[in-house]
Parts: sequence; structure tokens; C-alpha cells
Amino acid sequence: MKYVLAVVALLGVALGVAGVVLGEADDSPGLQLLGVVLVVGAIAFGVRAVRRSR
Repeated sequence: MKYVLAVVALLGVALGVAGVVLGEADDSPGLQLLGVVLVVGAIAFGVRAVRRSR
């Protein structure tokens, strides 16, 4: 189960980074903001999952 949570967190970070990059290319501040929020949320989710598994 721990591996699934890690994959989900990495996928969230990858999607967030893609959102920031695509938002920069399209000059869309809303998409950039959503990408940053997704990255921060995925990192927080990953850290929380690791801390609870100990």
C-alpha cells in the first residue's frame, strides 16, 4: 500500500509540474496556480502518508 501512495504522490507532482509548464506556455495564470496547488498538495499528501506509516 505504501508504494501505491508514493506513485499517487509522484503522479500528482508530475501533473502539477506539467500544469505550470503548460500554463507558462499559454500565459495562463490560473493553470499555473492550479499546478502549484497540485504540487504542494501532492507533497503534503506524500509526507503525511510517510509519517503515518511509521
